[in-house]
Amino acid sequence: MGISTFDQHAPASDDSHAVTSGATIATAATVATVVSSAKVSTPTAVPSGIRFDAVSVVYGQNTVLDALSLSVPAGEIVALIGPSGSGKTTALRAVAGFASPSKGRITIAGLDVTHLAPSERDIGMVVQNYALFPHMRVEDNVAFGLRARKASKEKIRTQVSECLRLVGMTAYAKRYPRELSGGQQQRVAIARALAIQPKVLLLDEPLSALDAQIRRSMLDELATLHRDLPDLTVLYVTHDQTEALTLADHIGIMREGKLVAFGTAQGLYNHPPNQFAAEFLGRANLLPVTALQHVSGDFADAATARFQDTLLHGRNHHALPEGDDYLMCVRPHQMSLSRRTDKDNCVTGFVRSAVWVGEAHSIEIEVDSHAMRLNAPPLHAPPLPGSMLSLYFDASDVTFIPRTPYHA
Repeated sequence: MGISTFDQHAPASDDSHAVTSGATIATAATVATVVSSAKVSTPTAVPSGIRFDAVSVVYGQNTVLDALSLSVPAGEIVALIGPSGSGKTTALRAVAGFASPSKGRITIAGLDVTHLAPSERDIGMVVQNYALFPHMRVEDNVAFGLRARKASKEKIRTQVSECLRLVGMTAYAKRYPRELSGGQQQRVAIARALAIQPKVLLLDEPLSALDAQIRRSMLDELATLHRDLPDLTVLYVTHDQTEALTLADHIGIMREGKLVAFGTAQGLYNHPPNQFAAEFLGRANLLPVTALQHVSGDFADAATARFQDTLLHGRNHHALPEGDDYLMCVRPHQMSLSRRTDKDNCVTGFVRSAVWVGEAHSIEIEVDSHAMRLNAPPLHAPPLPGSMLSLYFDASDVTFIPRTPYHA
């Protein structure tokens, strides 16, 4: 089933895994116990979405998930991101049945699974460290969940063949896990999770153990896999922003057990709802501004605000009240070293650093003790530290957000 072997009753940190690479025979026995009582899944017309209704998980005196309400629409990939200990893995464990909510309700395809055993939830789960059975060949690893469910030989043969094809591992069916690379082992773990035709697929940091090149390749393959299985609902936990932005239809940002931002990948990136989202998802430039005012302009939500004696133009995406103090938010790649139109915003400061990072120069200036960053194409003569430099940016790229750390 591709399901991990967490102790259901023991607390775990947000990034901990009870399954490790090179699973032991004891691990195999535990998986067998979890999977064997499940019924063979059958096609259903019920949408396979996931819903959290005010779900809290408490270990002792610690609330690790705090009244989480979230919907994962059927057929979508939703990524949960956040710092270590933010609650993202606990949320996934709660869906899997390895963390018991103290309050709230979890439904899958409209069925309340809050108190169901993991084996009764019709899920596939893939964790960071593969958890393949070392004594089984690839084809037997993939077939394990089906055999535990007493599926027919023909169904096992068909499903194993199809799932190995989906992940590009058909030629490796007779190999043992020790004969595979890390990326290949992870593909087998995904195939095993898909073999039982789950309603939902849970991915817990599935690529973090891989090197950068293999990770990029696996991202492409996961995107292709989801195009091949458009009805599969995926909840994806990661600390890697690139993975979330590349794969997810929607992203949830977690902090201290709470969901502090949720939206489409592009929406959250381009106009985050709060300071924490702006700083965590990408590196946003933030300047404190005062006296927000609605103005007539090229957009219905056009607004201005003041930074010291400078009037900055932007967009009030979040319908913030006039007259108050906020933060101006603009991304480094949206800034320029030259004025593009006579309406461009401009800030000037001292150069702190100009670092070449291969595909760009990352330039940081200090504007009245506030750091502002620009990603520019490689420069033949980058500015010197201590020199004065002006950065320009268009009003359409600016959004105003609350100053509170994570006002959702």
